[in-house]
Amino acid sequence: MFDEMKAVIRKIPRGKVATYGAAKAAGFPGASRQVAWALRGTDGRLPWHRVLGSGGKILLPGSSGADQQLRLKSEGVAFRGGKVRMDLHEFKFGRK
Repeated sequence: MFDEMKAVIRKIPRGKVATYGAAKAAGFPGASRQVAWALRGTDGRLPWHRVLGSGGKILLPGSSGADQQLRLKSEGVAFRGGKVRMDLHEFKFGRK
């Protein structure tokens, strides 16, 4: 399961984002929490910062969330009201 999720996350291009619902694209609908588990311990080998909560919300607390926002802004991702402009930056996965 985690390998499939990691493969899906690797597909998110620079300047685009996806929600934890990416589990559905990996073939595991309803496994959003497991996406977070798959991202743990990847030591930066995955674009973890491109994965957000629903509606484009950064869910990481404190400095981790600030780091995520900084990384996204450096890729040209726009924010409005503390959330990513999903209308501009959401990556749409193809059908599994």
